[in-house]
Amino acid sequence: MKRIMTLFLAIILSLGLAACSNRAELKETETFLNLESGGTESETHTMNNELNTVNGTLVVYFSATGTTKPLAEYAADFLNADLYEIVPEDPYTEEDLAYDTDGRADREQNDASARPAVSGGVDNIDRYDTILLGYPIWHGQAPRIISTFLETYDFSGKKILPFCTSHSSGIGSSDVNLHDLAKNAEWFEGRRFAAGTPREDIKAWLDEMEITADKTVGDISFDLESRTVTLNSGHEMPINGLGTYSLHGDECINSVKSALQSGVRLIDTASAYGNEEEVGQAIREAIDEGIVKREEIFVTTKIYPGSEMANPEESIQACLDRLDIGYVDMMLLHHPDVNDVKAYKAMEKFVEDGKIRSIGLSNWYVEELIEFLSQVDTIPALIQNEIHPYYQENDVIPFIQGKGIVVQGWYPLGGRGHTAELLNDPVISEIAGVHGVSSAQVILRWNLQKGVVVIPGSSNPEHIKENTELYHFSLTEEEMYRISALDRGEKHDWY
Repeated sequence: MKRIMTLFLAIILSLGLAACSNRAELKETETFLNLESGGTESETHTMNNELNTVNGTLVVYFSATGTTKPLAEYAADFLNADLYEIVPEDPYTEEDLAYDTDGRADREQNDASARPAVSGGVDNIDRYDTILLGYPIWHGQAPRIISTFLETYDFSGKKILPFCTSHSSGIGSSDVNLHDLAKNAEWFEGRRFAAGTPREDIKAWLDEMEITADKTVGDISFDLESRTVTLNSGHEMPINGLGTYSLHGDECINSVKSALQSGVRLIDTASAYGNEEEVGQAIREAIDEGIVKREEIFVTTKIYPGSEMANPEESIQACLDRLDIGYVDMMLLHHPDVNDVKAYKAMEKFVEDGKIRSIGLSNWYVEELIEFLSQVDTIPALIQNEIHPYYQENDVIPFIQGKGIVVQGWYPLGGRGHTAELLNDPVISEIAGVHGVSSAQVILRWNLQKGVVVIPGSSNPEHIKENTELYHFSLTEEEMYRISALDRGEKHDWY
């Protein structure tokens, strides 16, 4: 299931899946938060500078000779928009395009019913509410392949702004004659541009039409003063918490309450853990005892592959019923599954109903994520994967963060049977000694400075409290790289 891939390969795969490409570039380099000791209160950690955008605008163009292409690219750049090229299944040759020769283009333009086939298509056209549609003028009209495109999708409620390129002809009636092909769209007046139109003219047109740039998916910086990160869903999530895997019964209840008493505000559970009832009970008791208010806690749970994802509405409601805390702050799909898209769309409905605040994925990697994102409308707010110094996911983390998705690490201290080895690693122990902290604190701080939310598990109240004391020191750039050098690609669980 897991594919270890380089970021370069990931980009190639994403380009291969669709002709629609995002204008943001993925950065391959790691970014660390380098703070002076004690200087942590107002510092933030900004992940990749180039973030994907909320894909509200799509620039679509057909450019048989390359004249329309640069103008479409200018518009996409200015708007942070996605870009889609209409590519004919049967490419046009110079002979096809020869004017007034009864060539292919002439014949198509003289036949109002002609619909040249398009190669590929736009994934999830519903993502976009504004479409810029660019084309050359052929015999005073848009090429018939534009008609093919417009008749392929439902543009109801969308704004369409046509623009054309020509050497001498104006836009004429070419834009108006397209209106009947997308009757339920809101059409704007088209604009003609000459070949070689400069970028500034495209910008002036967009400003005149009051078309503004898409907002970025979100600044996924860690606020070390509030100890939170703002998700792309708009909700704030604590950046350190308690994982409850393997905790059951009174041990689970006591551990969760101990964590809440120690200031932990992020609690992670799952249907598969079999402890949602205990987690919910602990939270309700803590609220009743005045330890915390419900709105101060961020609770994450997950549904599992198989029967749960096959019957997602029932499974999601069962999680809510077992927790019995009113709503869930985050729900994840625990693993990829044949029904994962179906389950994700069910979670989206629960978000609309206010029963879930944010949704995401667990154990998704580059290849799985590329395939998954092309099938859903809501960008995940969080992806939770195994991450620790011996398994660092240095190819995966930047890819996820580059999409404006927060990364959370499970098994941050190595996991069952491996924790002692990791805590006693000579490099980590030495760094811990320099700062006067524990090895666990060094590892957790290392994660935070990589922009990874941590959810270490423990039933020991002293360890739970220690795992929250991560903000009075910081690791130097050299220390960060020394820990990075420990990566073995050593996964400690099967998924």
